[in-house]
Amino acid sequence: MRKGIHPEYRDVVFHDQSSDFKFLTRSTVETAETIVWEDGKEYPLVKVEISSASHPFYTGKNIFVDTAGRVDKFYQKYGKKN
Repeated sequence: MRKGIHPEYRDVVFHDQSSDFKFLTRSTVETAETIVWEDGKEYPLVKVEISSASHPFYTGKNIFVDTAGRVDKFYQKYGKKN
């Protein structure tokens, strides 16, 4: 790999705000926030609205987290089907 052209690949904590689920993985995402993880080390923090812990496909629950009003916009445009 050439030096200086690739983003930094490092450990990052993702926080699902709808289910309060946190997981540690590796990513190149840039963030200004940090959090102290269970091992006592400080890691960059990325807040997400939906992850596998809150997504209806993975949980089996039919819950819609609609913070941007996307579902309402869809129903207004195409009409609600019963």
